[in-house]
Parts: sequence; C-alpha cells; structure tokens
Amino acid sequence: MPTIYVTRKIPDLGLAMLREKGLTLDVSTKDGVLTKEEMLGALSAKPYDGVLCLLTDMINGETFDAVPSAKIFANYAVGFNNIDVAEAKKRGITITNTPGALTNTVAEHAMALILSATARIAEGDRLMRSGTWGGWGPMQLLGSDLNGKTLGVLGAGRIGSRLAYHCQKGFDMNVIYYDVKRNEVFEKETGAQFFASVEEVLRQADVVSIHVPLLDSTKHLINAERLKMMKPTAYLINTSRGPVVDEAALVEVLKSHTIAGAGLDVYENEPKTAPGLTECENAVLTPHIASASVPTRDGMAKLAAENLIAFFDGKTPPNIVQ
Repeated sequence: MPTIYVTRKIPDLGLAMLREKGLTLDVSTKDGVLTKEEMLGALSAKPYDGVLCLLTDMINGETFDAVPSAKIFANYAVGFNNIDVAEAKKRGITITNTPGALTNTVAEHAMALILSATARIAEGDRLMRSGTWGGWGPMQLLGSDLNGKTLGVLGAGRIGSRLAYHCQKGFDMNVIYYDVKRNEVFEKETGAQFFASVEEVLRQADVVSIHVPLLDSTKHLINAERLKMMKPTAYLINTSRGPVVDEAALVEVLKSHTIAGAGLDVYENEPKTAPGLTECENAVLTPHIASASVPTRDGMAKLAAENLIAFFDGKTPPNIVQ
C-alpha cells in the first residue's frame, strides 16, 4: 500500500481517514516547521508515494529530487504559492489543495479585524489591562462606524465575497471591488460595484480588505505609493498572504497616521514582523489564525485526505491544482 510522508501533524480526522484506507503514514514528530535540511532528509529516507505538506513548506525542484517516487503533493492549504507548480507539472507530479473549507472562518476573522480596528478594541483592551484607565471620557479612543461606509474588496473570490456579504447585509456597507475579472454573481448578491483598477478602490474605500492569491503579479500589490492613495480615515485588512503588502511601507503610513489603521493576520516574513509594526497602536495583529477553528481545520484535513485517497484509487483528486 502507498506510504505518505506528513510534514507536520494535522487534525486526527484526516490522518484517520488515510489509515482507514490502508495508507501507511510517517508523520513528522517535530512541533514546528521543518528546516530545508530536515525536510530533504526526511523525504529521502524512504521511497514515499506521496507527501502531505503545509503552506509553510517550500516545495521545489530540490524537494522533488529528494523523493522522486512521490507523484502527489497534497497541500494542507488553499493557497499553493509555497509549491513550484510549474516544476511539478514538468515532472508529472500532481498538486492538490483544500479550497472551500475555510471560506466562512477566514471571512469571519476578517470581519473581526475590521471591527477591532475601527472600534479600537485592541487599544481599549490594552488600556484596561494596564491599570491606568481613569474612567470614561467623551474624547477617549474615538473610533469609526461601519454603517453606510464603503468596503473595498481586492479579490472577489470565495472569501472576499463572503466578507462583503457580512458587511453589506449586517452593517449596511456599500461594496466596491477589484478583480482580474468581473464577478456578476458577487455583484448581484451584494450590490457591489466593479472597478478596473486597484487604485480606484483604494481612493474610495473606507475599509480595504485583501483577498488575492500570492503571485508574482500580486507581491507588494499594496506598496508605498498605493497606501498613500487611501483616505486618512481608511483601514487596511489583510488575511490573504503577507507579501501582498509592503510591510515596511505599511509601518510608515501607520506611524504617520497617513491611514487610520490596519488589521493583519499574515506577514511578509513570518514569523517575523517588520521593524516597528508591533509598536503601532493603530494596528490589530493576529498570528496567522484566520482559519483556526476546529471545524475548519478538520475540514481542511478531510479535503487533503480525500485528495490523496482519490489519487491512489486511480481517480482525479477533487481539488487538483494541476
């Protein structure tokens, strides 16, 4: 029976599904990301038939060389920017991902970041914990309402669409968006207005939420020049991939209050953050946990397992990238 290497422990649901199908699993015992040397050493230890990898694993030609017997890499993530898909295609290696399972959870986390940033929740929490609060004041920690404001969505896929639904239906926000192509279903559900450029969305939105994949074309999509196009009262939210935002440039506009604030769950050089970011009181920061609910992480494990099971049953995996 096929033998699979799992680069880090995932929820038991997925592992149990694989074992029930008779697949043999070797699961990394390290509670952390494998270094390059550890990864290559582990993969070359046996003629593995497949690999279940995570978004924190860099999978490239060198990785494929270490385990030439593996014909499928099942990514435990929606994005697959950690995998050299073009190289995999050359070698006839199947790549899969886990879309759909985390749509609602990530959209809800983005909503939480919006509310936390605009209502200055994190700042208030820190004030209360400091023991220095002197009581109610009419000018203390004044935030921003969402009702009637404009949400700008960059990337109207599953997650961006779901967030827009929450904002429009729950908070009566207007929705504008940019994507590489129009999404008429999205427009019908939320009344969203399409703009053909990122710049127009940035200039008009009160809250900008990023939901694009990390590609060469989207790295630093939000840069110093574009950040300065935003309203001084606007907020930037990112739950997609860290390198989409020039983090050093974001720190500068947060410090100078060129924009009102930001809510981030992803960072350009994880687990590190750009110098000065953690000192910005107007930034709400969470440690890449937008998909971190029990049902969602179980759902991702289930999808990853289903992809592997289908492949070894001689079928096309349900979530094939290529």
